[in-house]
Amino acid sequence: MTPLKVAVVGAGAFGRNHLRVYRELETAHPELVQLAALVEAHAPTREEAAARYGIPAFSSVEELFAAGLSLDAASVCVPTVHHAALAEQLLNAGLDVLIEKPFAASLAEADRVLALAGSLGRIVQIGHLERFNPAVTAVAERLNNPMFFESHRLSIFTPRSLDVDVVLDLMIHDLDVVLSLTNSPIREVRAVGLAVLSRKVDIANVRVEFDSGCVANFTASRVSTEQVRKLRLFQPHQYLSLDFARQELLSIDVDPSAAAAFLSRPSTQDLSATPATGAGAILQHPSAGLNLQKFDLPRAEPLRLELEDFLRAVRTRTAPRVTGEAGRAALSLALEINREIAEHAQRAGLS
Repeated sequence: MTPLKVAVVGAGAFGRNHLRVYRELETAHPELVQLAALVEAHAPTREEAAARYGIPAFSSVEELFAAGLSLDAASVCVPTVHHAALAEQLLNAGLDVLIEKPFAASLAEADRVLALAGSLGRIVQIGHLERFNPAVTAVAERLNNPMFFESHRLSIFTPRSLDVDVVLDLMIHDLDVVLSLTNSPIREVRAVGLAVLSRKVDIANVRVEFDSGCVANFTASRVSTEQVRKLRLFQPHQYLSLDFARQELLSIDVDPSAAAAFLSRPSTQDLSATPATGAGAILQHPSAGLNLQKFDLPRAEPLRLELEDFLRAVRTRTAPRVTGEAGRAALSLALEINREIAEHAQRAGLS
C-alpha cells in the first residue's frame, strides 16, 4: 500500500500538534501515511519544526508547489483569515484538505471552498475535534429526542487565537457538537457578550431554540479562573453529563412507574435531608426508579482520531465525519450569534 503523503500548512499551536500526530501515525503505520512537508512563514518556527521532524520546510505554498513534491493531502492550520485562500490553492493543486476550525472568516469564503472542492472532487474536512471525543461518541449512541442542552467552555486568558472572538475560538466546538446531536433547523438565537481583555468578545452567553422544541444554552469564556469543558443534556427519562476534558460520561436514567410508586409511599424521605439519607441516597436506590451510571469509556486523543478519519476519507474517497457542510453550519450559527451580540450591545449602549 502506498502511504498518503501529507503536508501541514502552519506550524503554530495547532500546526505543531498536527505535525506531532502525523509523525506518530507514520511511526505506527508507515504503509498508511508519510509526513512529507510543512509550510510556515515565520522563519524561526519553520526551522525549528523542520529540524524536529526532518522534513522539507517552505515559507509559502507557492514555494511548496515549486519544489515539485508529490502530495495527497494537507492540514490547514493558519489564522482563520487565511483559511479559504490557502484551501483554494491546495484544492487547485489536487490535494484534499483538513481545515482547522472555524472553517473560514465568512460564509461566502466557505461557500467558495465547498463549490471548488465539489467541482474538483476533493475532500474537505473541518477540524471540529470534539466530535471525536469518546464521550461525545458515547452520547451520540444514546440519543432519544433531546430537549435541553447546557454547555460551559471556560478557559484562562492566553494570547492565542485573538484574531477571532470567543464564539469562533471556543464556543464553536460546542455549537458543532449540539448541531450534530439535535439535527434540527434553528428557530431563534439570543446572545450577549463582552470584550474584557481583548478587542473582541471574550465572554458570551447564548440561547438557541430549534424547530424540534429543543433548547440549548451555551456559555464560553476565555477570561475565566478555571478550565471547564462540560455539556449536559436532558431527554425523556434521562439526564446525561459529559466532561470533554476527562472524557467522562455520566447518566441518570428514570423508570417513570418505579419513580412514581416510590414517591407515593408514605415513608418516602425528605429530599432536603443529608446526602447519605436524602437525594444522594435516592439516586442510588433502585426502588426510587433512578439509576446513576458512570460509563467506562476508552480514552483516546481526539486529534489522532480526527486525523485517522481524514486519512480514511482521503484513501476511500468517502465523506469524513465532519464534512465541509457541517463546518459551514457551525460557522453560520457562530456568525449569527455574533450579530445578535452586536445588536444587544447596541441596544444596551455598550461601546
